[in-house]
Amino acid sequence: MKILYIHGLNGSLSPEKRAVLERYGDVYAPAIDYEGDAYAIANLTAAFKSKTINVVIGSSMGGFTGYYLSNLLQCPALLFNPALAQKSVLQNIPVMTNKTSVYKQIVLGTKDVVVTPQQTMIFLAETLIDHPQYKLHIHKDLEHRIPMAIFEEEVALFFKSL
Repeated sequence: MKILYIHGLNGSLSPEKRAVLERYGDVYAPAIDYEGDAYAIANLTAAFKSKTINVVIGSSMGGFTGYYLSNLLQCPALLFNPALAQKSVLQNIPVMTNKTSVYKQIVLGTKDVVVTPQQTMIFLAETLIDHPQYKLHIHKDLEHRIPMAIFEEEVALFFKSL
């Protein structure tokens, strides 16, 4: 299994979370400069298309990027508080011939003030026609950062659903 992990704005994959993901396969976690690269989605697609990525996992801005990468690479995605409806940096979305993906598990926190779950749910409702296999997990009291326990739980549920 090849896992592409996409970090959030100015973030990275922690060693603890990497260890969780490595239980399921080989992990690619490239450093992304969203502010300096408005074409990060296209560049990541080009860089990883030949690696036969099986799943994409992303958080926040990485969730936004992962959403579109999963469509472009045609693989399932696990997205934590994805910045789908609101972004603080410009990212160009490549033209997609196939806009749908097999499966997307989306994790939202009710206490997230960085990426509000209400706006994300509106975005998801408006794109539902393209994604009949959304699975939405809403965590009461979850803020923007994902604690290890929730990360581990959601990763396990995601891989079990595949």
